[in-house]
Amino acid sequence: MGASTVLVDGRARDTIGIGDRGLAFGDGVFRTIAVRAGRPLNLRWHLRRLASDCAALGLPVPGEALLAGEIAQVAPGDGVVKVILTRGDSTRGYAPVPGAAPTRIVAGFPPVRHEASRARDGVAVRRCSLTLSEQPRLAGVKSLNRLENVLARAEWDDVSIAEGLLGDPRGHVVEGVVSNVFVVKDQRVRTPELTRCGVIGAQRERVRELLGAAGVECSEADIGWDELEAADEVFLTNSLIDAWPVARLGSRTWPVGPVTRRVQAMIAQDDARD
Repeated sequence: MGASTVLVDGRARDTIGIGDRGLAFGDGVFRTIAVRAGRPLNLRWHLRRLASDCAALGLPVPGEALLAGEIAQVAPGDGVVKVILTRGDSTRGYAPVPGAAPTRIVAGFPPVRHEASRARDGVAVRRCSLTLSEQPRLAGVKSLNRLENVLARAEWDDVSIAEGLLGDPRGHVVEGVVSNVFVVKDQRVRTPELTRCGVIGAQRERVRELLGAAGVECSEADIGWDELEAADEVFLTNSLIDAWPVARLGSRTWPVGPVTRRVQAMIAQDDARD
């Protein structure tokens, strides 16, 4: 996997069986967690989202103490941890084997270093031609089935483009290839409704919580592409970028706005308390 340390079901190894349903069918979920000085950031929301995703797929949820201990083992300093849970091994065919033991993978990687200018000055993004399919039963879930995102990311190789934005068949903005999207209009913040498709990120949920605690309205809604372009500010979130202002989409440009700056400061303050 290219990781510096990998645990599979608590044991130091970096292989799984070819019959594992995560490999065969993408039958599982995952989370990507930033770790600073041995502290997993925003772990509370990562665990909440992991539990919700496991419930959607009918997977058992590992205990918090178990996961925290394994994260500490693979990332004792600064790094990135990927937690993968699959339904485990099965025979050939889609039907799961009753009582099969799930597979738990906790892998540590070196920290990701992004150019400071991306958070400071904002990033250029593009609209992807790929349209997300709708499946309400999996909406919000960060499953191992990420082929749509893989194909969308393959649409460009321009290093000046930091992210691609994805939409649904109804003409709504849904998310970025690796991020969630927020738009600001008249100091009111909205993020796309994710009940038909898309992934609910732990950072997205933390930002919504932090804004609410600060008395800033942040609603979920269907957002059209024209509404995104009419926004006063647009920013992206995930656990490795925190919050990036969007500076350009095609010919539309934005300054870095005060709400985005406030969100960046909120995340930094919350990380310091974490």
